[in-house]
Parts: sequence; C-alpha cells; structure tokens
Amino acid sequence: MVNEDLRAKAHDLDVTVWVGKKGPDAVVEELDGQLSNRDLVKVKFLRAARSEGSTDELASRLADDVGADLVETRGNTGVLHR
Repeated sequence: MVNEDLRAKAHDLDVTVWVGKKGPDAVVEELDGQLSNRDLVKVKFLRAARSEGSTDELASRLADDVGADLVETRGNTGVLHR
C-alpha cells in the first residue's frame, strides 16, 4: 500500500494506544499485539511522555521497537503500520 493510501485510511482511526509518563517502553507489548491484529494503529503521546522527546522522535523509536513503519505523525499522534 502506498503511504498516501495508508494516511487516508488512518484519518478516521480512533486512538487505541496512549503513551504517558512511563514512556514508550510501557506500551510496546500492547502495541505489538494490536499490530498483529490490525493494519494500522494510532498512538497518542500525552504531555508527560513528550518530556522524553518530540512526538516524531518517540513515534520513530516506538516503531523501531515493534518492527513497524511510521506512516505519519500529526500533532501529538502517530500512525504505525506493519
């Protein structure tokens, strides 16, 4: 699927993973499970998590941790695909 197609699909997705003060490491297992069952997962980075870095940095790190591709970040959310 082309990245633009994935972005269009992600537009209406609800956030299903929230990254908080415990950081991205705390959600790796949950995100991995969701990516096993879904094409795309939308992740919200709460203010407490962003003290560790920007949304782009955190989303990239999380994508690496679960072996996924970062489709896009917008505001404080990221969309991952595997």
